Amino acid sequence: MSLGTLWTIPIQPQGKRIRAAAAFAGLQLDLPESYVHFQDNKKPEFLAKFPHGKIPALETKDGFRVFETTAIARYIAALAPNSTLLPSDPKDAALVDQWISVADTEILAPSNLVNQMCRGMFQYTKPVHTTFTERALRGLTTVENHLATNTFLVGERITLADITLASVVQRASSVVLDAESRKKFPNTFRHAETIVNQPALKEIFGPIEYPEKALQFVPPPKEKKEAKPAAAPAPKAEKKPKKEEEDDEDIDLVPKEEPKAKNPLDSLPKSSFNLEDWKRAYSNKETRGAGGSLEWFYENFDKEGFSVWRIDYKYNDELTAVFMSSNLIGGLFARLEASRKYLFGSVGVLGEANNSVISGILITRGQDIQPTVEVAPDWESYTFKKLDLSNAEDKSFFEAANAWDLQIDGKKWADGKNFK
Repeated sequence: MSLGTLWTIPIQPQGKRIRAAAAFAGLQLDLPESYVHFQDNKKPEFLAKFPHGKIPALETKDGFRVFETTAIARYIAALAPNSTLLPSDPKDAALVDQWISVADTEILAPSNLVNQMCRGMFQYTKPVHTTFTERALRGLTTVENHLATNTFLVGERITLADITLASVVQRASSVVLDAESRKKFPNTFRHAETIVNQPALKEIFGPIEYPEKALQFVPPPKEKKEAKPAAAPAPKAEKKPKKEEEDDEDIDLVPKEEPKAKNPLDSLPKSSFNLEDWKRAYSNKETRGAGGSLEWFYENFDKEGFSVWRIDYKYNDELTAVFMSSNLIGGLFARLEASRKYLFGSVGVLGEANNSVISGILITRGQDIQPTVEVAPDWESYTFKKLDLSNAEDKSFFEAANAWDLQIDGKKWADGKNFK
């Protein structure tokens, strides 16, 4: 019999952890028939049940609702006391919470940041990559030392801490560990293999990946110019005076530049709205109020030649520190440099550490956002929705994003960046 419905992303460690806890406790959880992240969890019917709009989220058959990974996992574990997932002894219960915290904050969080950075979700810097890899390895070392003399993390049976650690090690193994560094953690991987290969859990976890090399950032390839076809040999010319001959040779040695390919946005009909003038108005005027930049915008905007878009990050559940999320925005903007003459942006981090979203607005030439943003390799890590400024809700969102006082689901603007 099903306990209820769990909204989650099954491949993420958090989703695997909850499903594994339920399976180990002999409970069944249903997943929605279809779930599209950052679409379904923003719908009114979902927000009516879970106002924060965050997953994982659980609704039981009797109408009980709870979100946040650890809260859901603990609730499920408590429903089957004979499963040993939650020890009855207060000291052992505290140790379970301790190891869950170590796994989440000292291993999973830095591994997720490395994963995001190497996938181009924010600006890559080698020192940051090194720092967070070392932090994850430090957490793994703490676990390794403990498991050198213990079969499981707490006591002699599998607890929620063991399931949590296995889900985290599975992620870390594919991100921050190479073949050589894995040799330092034999007890940790012995433990993880024991958990993921439990008969009730094997299908949920799947195999642990053991790549030869840790995940690395690969810069996007630079466009190569096509080689010119070899020119046919020129007919032999009459000998010229020495000076003229030298001049001709100099001219022949100077490479002729190929004409640059014209951007299709340049072929659009001329617009009365000057994006550079808007950028200057935005920089030099107060945003709101009489004489402000928004007033200037509405007086000059050409909705036929330009369009306004809402931009949202797809992986908010993986965001941690606000400054790191702000750096992610800066990385996107850096990779949009080739579209600077066609684009303006005001994007921010809303919320606080480990509970934030990235959202904002873009103004682009034309009526399609893709030609402007696809120059950034990570553009598909974001969703884009065209705003209708004649709609009160869209207009309010646009103004708040420009004024840096945007709020979403109670999350206030914490930091932001402009692309101009």
